[in-house]
Amino acid sequence: MTYPGQRVQVDVKVVPRACVADPELRLFQYTAIDEFTRLRFLAAYPEQSTYSSADFLLKLRAWYARRGIQVECVQTDNGFEFTNRFSGSKRNLPTLFEKTAAELSIRHKLIRPYTPRHNGKLERQHRTDELRFYRHMRMYSLEDGRKQLAVYQRQSNDHIMTCLGMQSPNQVLAKYAGVMW
Repeated sequence: MTYPGQRVQVDVKVVPRACVADPELRLFQYTAIDEFTRLRFLAAYPEQSTYSSADFLLKLRAWYARRGIQVECVQTDNGFEFTNRFSGSKRNLPTLFEKTAAELSIRHKLIRPYTPRHNGKLERQHRTDELRFYRHMRMYSLEDGRKQLAVYQRQSNDHIMTCLGMQSPNQVLAKYAGVMW
């Protein structure tokens, strides 16, 4: 990628049960990573659905826009929360996520089935989240989970990365845009 927003990878991760205090509560971490800057946007939802995915897309577009990034393309896997590609009878009906992307003029790119490496930045980041965040966290409610993810997101976007030439995603964005977030 040659500029911010050209392609943003999006995926969902189940929050480990050991991190959630209420045994009745299930949480899902939605993650977006800009391929150029590695800038991350995180959000917690109580369900993994096309509704949650569409809501996440609206929030991520607004969040990136406040940083001067126009999201042109989102890349996802073929999960039911993003597409009906493998649903049989509903194959030709767009999901709420796909409709929302079209309304926002964001191209939706699907990775080839059974190739999670094509969303590699997300897959690696989810493993990092396990080590840096979930092994040490306890979430008591959806709101608590959202607050903790927001703090972790800020720290993560300030974390220096080798792949960025020993800069943080915020530093790369600042160099590109001429501002600091």
